[in-house]
Amino acid sequence: MFRLERLEEAMRGRLGRECLYVPSCRLGLYLALRHWCRPGGRVLMSPVNDDVILFVVLAAGLRPVQAPLSPFDGTIDVDSVEPEVWHGLAGVLTANLYGNPDPAPRLRARCDELGIPLIEDAAHAIGGEVDGRPVGSVGAAASFSMSKHVGAGAGGILAFDADPALREELARARDALLEPARLAADLAHAARPFAEAAVRGPVRRRAARAASRLLGPGERDGIRMPLRAAELAAAAVPAPDLATHHSWVRVDMHDYRLAPGPLRARRIARGFGRLDEVLRAHREGTALLRDTEWAAPGASAGPARPLFRVPLLVDDRDAAVAALARHGIVTGYLYDPPLDDYAGPGFTDLSTRPGPARHFARHALPVDPLRAPEAIAVLRRAGVRPAAAPVTGHPGAVPGAGGGGG
Repeated sequence: MFRLERLEEAMRGRLGRECLYVPSCRLGLYLALRHWCRPGGRVLMSPVNDDVILFVVLAAGLRPVQAPLSPFDGTIDVDSVEPEVWHGLAGVLTANLYGNPDPAPRLRARCDELGIPLIEDAAHAIGGEVDGRPVGSVGAAASFSMSKHVGAGAGGILAFDADPALREELARARDALLEPARLAADLAHAARPFAEAAVRGPVRRRAARAASRLLGPGERDGIRMPLRAAELAAAAVPAPDLATHHSWVRVDMHDYRLAPGPLRARRIARGFGRLDEVLRAHREGTALLRDTEWAAPGASAGPARPLFRVPLLVDDRDAAVAALARHGIVTGYLYDPPLDDYAGPGFTDLSTRPGPARHFARHALPVDPLRAPEAIAVLRRAGVRPAAAPVTGHPGAVPGAGGGGG
């Protein structure tokens, strides 16, 4: 796979550390958690995150612990993590939600004190920086997605400190989990951009249905997938075990552990070749959105980051989503309710300060910076109001908090 070797080399140059191709960010995270965290341990993570990541942590035989967050950008609030939460952790997993970097250097310093690893989920944050360092270069390991900024619809990179023996070990662990490349899957992946364009465009119903079949089965009726608590509890018995958690981990990406065929590799390489151009466009759109009335306090400070999505804080998120949809602007990457409200104490340790996460999950409107000018115009015409400031004081005090995204 010459093209993928070039991808590893290019990411090595960006991060200054070893890089290994993986079929998806989620598989890269699973490999990292299995290698660096002892099974049965507790892992601090963000409660405002894709539910798939919760299931990856569970599949690795680990107990998720939900961290307190900033109510303005969804990053981990290091100062609000209680001392008793820190003790007994087996690791920390950042989210870098929408590209806003978690305070990785501070988290790494705390992890080093405790002798535990920091793992960076950098799916949304390729090209981002924290304290002058690239996101993904701070923790023991980091996993990137080629489906977000790169737009390849597949592929990822697992980054870690250079060590030939470690690279060989991780490559063997990856290869043991891979499903063999299939020509049919490769052809479907190559056709996927056309199917997506058909679904978005003004096509006839029959063509739209055919395109939807090509894109794969829909597995969510709402923002969160069904938890299926009894089945999930049974799956946890043999964990760590990816196979028993496969039906949860595969959601929205059934080929998350498929070995790449030549067409898939070519699409990844082509998308990565445009990355710097895409990052510039994301910075420009982010700069526009962070100067609006819905931007979080302090969002306009410093140079604009190439955010994957810009989380505007709006009073009625669902009404804002509907207004954008009427103009063909689809809002994805919503994570409401937070994972502790979604999964409950049977599958995760609850956040000691749930209010800020609930506030952010309910009011964050993730806007694609590549469509910033038209999104701003739509929201202003619709009279969308900024969210009220979060209630401070009692740890859980956010009026009406606790339910889904209603």
